[in-house]
Amino acid sequence: MKKIISLILCLTLCVSPVLSLTAFAAEVDDYVIVSPYSDVIWEGKNAWGAYKGSLHSHSTYSDASVDLATMVKEYYNQDYDFLANSDHGVTGVEWNRAQPWLPLYSYQPLIGCKVAHLTDEEFEGITTGTYPLYDGTVRGEKMTCVVGANELNNLTLTKAHVNAFFLPEGVGNGYGGFENGYEDAIAFTDKCGAFSIINHPGDWLESNDDVAIVSDYENIKYFGDILLKYDSCLGMEVFNETNSVTPYDRILWDNLLMYTLPYGKNVIGFSNTDAHTIENIDSSFNIYMMEENTVENIKETMQTGASFMVTRELPCGNDIIGPAEGFDVKNTDIPYPVFTKVAVDGHKITVNAQDAHTVQFIANGEVIYKGSIKSGTATINLDKIEGAEDFQYVRAEVFGDGGICLTQALVIEDEPTEEFKEDTGILACLKKIGFILKSTRLWTIIVEIYRMF
Repeated sequence: MKKIISLILCLTLCVSPVLSLTAFAAEVDDYVIVSPYSDVIWEGKNAWGAYKGSLHSHSTYSDASVDLATMVKEYYNQDYDFLANSDHGVTGVEWNRAQPWLPLYSYQPLIGCKVAHLTDEEFEGITTGTYPLYDGTVRGEKMTCVVGANELNNLTLTKAHVNAFFLPEGVGNGYGGFENGYEDAIAFTDKCGAFSIINHPGDWLESNDDVAIVSDYENIKYFGDILLKYDSCLGMEVFNETNSVTPYDRILWDNLLMYTLPYGKNVIGFSNTDAHTIENIDSSFNIYMMEENTVENIKETMQTGASFMVTRELPCGNDIIGPAEGFDVKNTDIPYPVFTKVAVDGHKITVNAQDAHTVQFIANGEVIYKGSIKSGTATINLDKIEGAEDFQYVRAEVFGDGGICLTQALVIEDEPTEEFKEDTGILACLKKIGFILKSTRLWTIIVEIYRMF
């Protein structure tokens, strides 16, 4: 009996470490990569389309130099598949109707800018794809009109701009907003049952001269808390126009993802032309993967993130996530890089792309792999990367001669580990009071005058 007991004890001692290691390995490896592209059908008879579009553009109904009719036709000729005109303080309607007219922009005709919308015939042709292109050929592919968009906070000196989408007609017209009023505009949109995104945050932060600003914790917390408080605020512009004032917003996006994902909130990235001139239509835009080019599918894709972001101009490089040098290839014939497939198999992520030469994968704000994708395919296996179980997300970027294309974040795990609660302590209240005082129009004007000297 003693021999039997001794044998059992020896076996237990020998097996226990193995069991412990096995359990530990299972715990480390037991995570799921949640991809926004999981439902996309990439190839075959029922393959989804890749639709190019911008959800932020302007006309002479606000402060652009190009009238709506001309602007829409130019987007159509540049192969855009959908467009939301979001003039400042103007909730857009169909392109064959006069947009709401604000007295603020009555100067436009006085300075020689035409104010015009499409005719019914032009609208019908563009939204069905039967309208001829500049060369006389018929395009054959429609451009979808997204109404109800409005860039809020139009009367502010600070650039705290918010894009609202799917507002009811007439709601939001003349919305002047408040200085530094991101939350006010987002709360207004939320009450209307609409969606919003944070426009060009780097412009408000004035981070174009100092990359450290987008990694400042107070700035991350400011935007992160707003995103967590309002489910209807979907995310932020990662690329905007030529990125002249937003070259580091990709880094801010990474920081916000790390801030919000523990609470279960993904931050969807957007890329928009913000065009005030025709020259900037070929600057930054979205590629939406959709079964069909419809307003409802556009609305759904904005929420799911089955999309990519492209920019054709980045004025400067950076040594955090690259590229090392800036570029400007807008309005050239150089094809832009774009992903053609994103697939997840266990802990492996495979991306396919065209017109690209370099791929990099980013996790928790750091480049975890960079290499060639001239073959069109790249795969990363997280099981071979030390510390991958601690990643909150992984995203991919491809560089090409024609620009940069980004995926959305592929989230590691999807269960929130924390519960968001607003700061209600005395210090938080004092900070809020100070922020309100600094957001008064008088204070802002004083600051702007001071800067002039």
